[in-house]
Amino acid sequence: MKHLPEVQEKPPALAPRDRIIAVARREFFTNGFRNVTMDDLASALGMSKKTFYAHFPGKTELLKAVLINKFDHVEADFSRVARENSSNVSVWLQEMVLRMQQHTGEIHPLFLRDMQREAPELFKLVESRRREILERYWGGFFRDGRKQGFIRKDVPVKLMLEILLGAVQSILNPPKIAELGLAPKAGASVIIEVILHGVITRRRKSTL
Repeated sequence: MKHLPEVQEKPPALAPRDRIIAVARREFFTNGFRNVTMDDLASALGMSKKTFYAHFPGKTELLKAVLINKFDHVEADFSRVARENSSNVSVWLQEMVLRMQQHTGEIHPLFLRDMQREAPELFKLVESRRREILERYWGGFFRDGRKQGFIRKDVPVKLMLEILLGAVQSILNPPKIAELGLAPKAGASVIIEVILHGVITRRRKSTL
């Protein structure tokens, strides 16, 4: 019997609502919220305005969906890193930093500026989800790191977390990012580097 090559299945097509969110996320984060119109997005998707507006009647609703989608992806990435590397916090740290750089690198300063001007109330959603994720996954890293001799034991984990959260809250917000002339990726990287320098044990620093 002739052996037939295995048929590679195509990934399932995204539902219309998910397609809208995916394209809006790319365009908003790259070009700014203000510069991208709903009609632009409908045209880019090859979708009728009637269908498009049936899913998202306004730009603010679409922005909220984009932000929730973004944080869902961040949390899924961090969850996978924590699950796969909890027995080796050195690898866990490298993967966490890499994922954080990738996710913050997607967001351009123009988007943050527009968000401050056009939808400042939604930044509260950003702060809330960001705090939850940092507490859950960086808190887990600090706790497991202490058990493996990677993180100092003379500083309470809660205090480490509050220092991290305070730095993120103070620096990674639209006005401060603009004032400092930082990209979100650069700001996040500096914060993590400074915090880690203070909490990693002296013995383990030499191995990084």
